[in-house]
Amino acid sequence: MYKVTRLVKSVVRLFLPVAVSIVVLVMGASVWLVHSTSTPPRNEYLVTPEVYGRLSSHAAQVTEETWQNRDGSSSRGWLLRGRKDYPAVILLHKYGADRSYVLNLGVKLSEATDFTVLMPDQRGHGQNPPVQSTSFGGCEVNDTLAAIDYLRSLRDANRDNLVGEDIGIYGVEMGALAALATSSKDQSVRAVVLDSVPQQSDDLIDTVVAKRYPFLSSVTSSMARNATYIYYAGSCYERQSVCEVARTVKDRRALLLSGQDVPGLKQSTDSMAGCFPSDTKVQSFTDLTASGVDLVNVSPDKADSYDQKVIYFFQENLKTPPPPIVDDPAQGDEPASEGEEDSGEI
Repeated sequence: MYKVTRLVKSVVRLFLPVAVSIVVLVMGASVWLVHSTSTPPRNEYLVTPEVYGRLSSHAAQVTEETWQNRDGSSSRGWLLRGRKDYPAVILLHKYGADRSYVLNLGVKLSEATDFTVLMPDQRGHGQNPPVQSTSFGGCEVNDTLAAIDYLRSLRDANRDNLVGEDIGIYGVEMGALAALATSSKDQSVRAVVLDSVPQQSDDLIDTVVAKRYPFLSSVTSSMARNATYIYYAGSCYERQSVCEVARTVKDRRALLLSGQDVPGLKQSTDSMAGCFPSDTKVQSFTDLTASGVDLVNVSPDKADSYDQKVIYFFQENLKTPPPPIVDDPAQGDEPASEGEEDSGEI
């Protein structure tokens, strides 16, 4: 018995360091996968307001703005100021994109509605971002709430509030995760457009890892998903499903979009349609030939058709102030009241 015990101890001493090394190696590799994907690819902007402004006088009015997030970090975005007391709309791009992907929609929306439009770079995205990494739609929720705070701080030439009561948010993929969760936290968000929504942030990580590291993608995706508990420990990474979040979005207006170009995201977007409360009106167009995920690569006609759906939805569901009452000078003096005698001579 003593010899057996010694043998077991010897085996344990021999293989335990190897086992521990393997575990540490796997954990390290898993955390590295999350870290590498939390730093999105960064390219030059597709188009800038300076270039777009040569073709559109409205685009020439876009300004570069910065503001503070709720965690003390900075955000930046392009802003188109609208008419006083009119609603504002925030446009949120997908993972791996940047604000230039929504610039064309933003200019069209502003031209058609006179709404104020804000197009931020989400954290970790765009050229030289002030925050280096993304949280796949988690901390981006607080960033979007900070963007609403910024919009509320805007003033017109008379130092009056520029933006009215209602806020709209448009989001694609990761942007849709942030848009939905923000609407559940801020009652002033009255209308949301959600394009190609992942079931949750974990699913988005799975997709990103599988695309970036296709070899044994099911294994690497699982490793990365588990490593989020370490990498994002104590942060605002979101683990709720979109269906759980949608159940808390009461008395709003929602437009769900997706297309045949993203079958997986189309399925998850379809499945969330029944998750909203009964007092939230939901419209759905999920059989589009092209979703917002790849909108920059479709024909101008298809892109314009898509944009018009979004613009019309916000026009119909965000409240604008009534037009001012203007006296009609052609109406002339009011007739004399009943029983009033004519004092003129006959």
